[in-house]
Amino acid sequence: MAAKLKKSYSAREVAALTGLTARQLRWWDAKELLSASVASRPTAAGGFTERRYSPVDLYELTALAELRRRGFTLQRIRKILLALHEHFGIRLFDALDEDGPVTLRIDGLSIYARTRTGTYHDLLHSPVQPMFMMVEQHFETLGAKPGSRRRRRASKRPAAPAGEK
Repeated sequence: MAAKLKKSYSAREVAALTGLTARQLRWWDAKELLSASVASRPTAAGGFTERRYSPVDLYELTALAELRRRGFTLQRIRKILLALHEHFGIRLFDALDEDGPVTLRIDGLSIYARTRTGTYHDLLHSPVQPMFMMVEQHFETLGAKPGSRRRRRASKRPAAPAGEK
């Protein structure tokens, strides 16, 4: 049974689901990489309300976290988001669905937008110019699966019984 999406998520919940830290989320918000749908604001009591993220924000942050884990710098991520917006008129969310206007494909070094017609565009170098030829087998599709982040834990394999190797 699939988990039911909430209407909004706290920064703590987003951090737990994406592997990002609350500090990264605040910094990304300050740098206008990806902001919360509901910004923090002062309260009458002198405190601040909590930032809240929509399910779309969560989905995009999960994909951005995956790009960071794959070694993409924030400058490169900003370039990707800008290229999607300026050249395709979409936001990252729209490119994460296999049925979207473009599908994001990664070869480890760069990221490409594959259109419905099959043309590829290098989002980091020349997003306007379609590429001549691409070999499909070298790519992975970028997706977003909240809560599926990889955790680093020490192996807890039991030791082999005496006399066995």
